[in-house]
Amino acid sequence: MKKEIYTAIILFFGALSVMNAQDSVVHKSNGGIKGGYNLAAVNYDGSGETGQRHGFHVGVYGESFVSESFSIQPELMYSQQGYEIKNSSGTFTQKLNYINLPIMFKAYPAKNFFLETGPQIGLAISHKEEYEGLFSSTQEYDPKNFDWGMNFGAGIKTDSGISFGVRYHLGLGDLYDDDNKAQNRVWQFSLGIDL
Repeated sequence: MKKEIYTAIILFFGALSVMNAQDSVVHKSNGGIKGGYNLAAVNYDGSGETGQRHGFHVGVYGESFVSESFSIQPELMYSQQGYEIKNSSGTFTQKLNYINLPIMFKAYPAKNFFLETGPQIGLAISHKEEYEGLFSSTQEYDPKNFDWGMNFGAGIKTDSGISFGVRYHLGLGDLYDDDNKAQNRVWQFSLGIDL
């Protein structure tokens, strides 16, 4: 019986030391690639969002830790944005594609869980409008080049450097030069891999 108690005590303190060692793991600065799925829409004059355009994003990031629990992560991303409206007569799709530069401030309240927020600027590289219905048409426009906004997100990053994240982009720049205010809204679901 004493042998079993000593074994249990040794196992208990061994488990405690392993947990303490895991809690004291120091995050290291890193860089990598990330990509994923976009659900993009546009908000008009604060009156509501359009239908969503399905797209993707892909790019690179670099994460620099300023302390054990806080980091700064600049990214360079290609992102498919815009919106889609469907009705009984057809489907209208606005395809706005950007090169975005988000700068994320990340906090790790737990070792593998992060919260993030930060500003983003974007450069529109293409703008195409398509209509598919009884008659189909496609038009290309010069987009208003500059966009900006804020990002908010959360995710999980494993010890091996694989991350899964969800981010919401709240566009604050106006997409057009007219009186109507149109702003990007994008949900992003990402997979990242440290290199």
